[in-house]
Amino acid sequence: MKAHSAIRLFAALGLSAAVGLAHAGAVDALKKFNNDSDGLSGSFTQTVKSKKKTQTTHGSFQILRPGLFKWEYTKPYKQTIVGDGQTIWLYDVDLAQVTKSSQNQAIGDSPAAILSNKTALDSSYTLKEDGSSEGIDYVLATPKKNNAGYQFIRIGFKGDNLAAMQLKDSFGNQTSISFSGLNTHPSLSRSQFRFTPPKGVDVLSN
Repeated sequence: MKAHSAIRLFAALGLSAAVGLAHAGAVDALKKFNNDSDGLSGSFTQTVKSKKKTQTTHGSFQILRPGLFKWEYTKPYKQTIVGDGQTIWLYDVDLAQVTKSSQNQAIGDSPAAILSNKTALDSSYTLKEDGSSEGIDYVLATPKKNNAGYQFIRIGFKGDNLAAMQLKDSFGNQTSISFSGLNTHPSLSRSQFRFTPPKGVDVLSN
């Protein structure tokens, strides 16, 4: 379940529709964020709701555009996902297991592509204002492809600051992520996104 929840982060990020009238500029805030941010770091809380259970995890992340990211779960379990531009490495500490996948195949047009690549937004999604809730203005990003694997992505901003991402996938699972402590100009280098499997762990390929 842990691995599925972690991978779902990149295939699905979202929750339910917000209520209220959209504040003008949520789409503009998203486009400004997309154009201006070459890197991003911060903390997150992720909640995945399925028909049978709800699971909440916490951790931190780093992104360096184009195409590099590190997502580290710290509670209630330890797990690291690294995208080095070619390969996604998923390291499950408890299982002493590393799974590697082709990055292009693994994230495709997913929400991870929005965060790690500037061109993904306009090429893969149709955008519109989608209401406000608890001080967050939302953009609804609808995939242009019918086989995207999810129904919609909602991206929330407080002013010009990224605050939340939400998604409902094709199986009805709902995932929401809230961001905190964001730094839109972190000091990052490509070397920080290299991953070498620890000695003694099993390495599997997808």
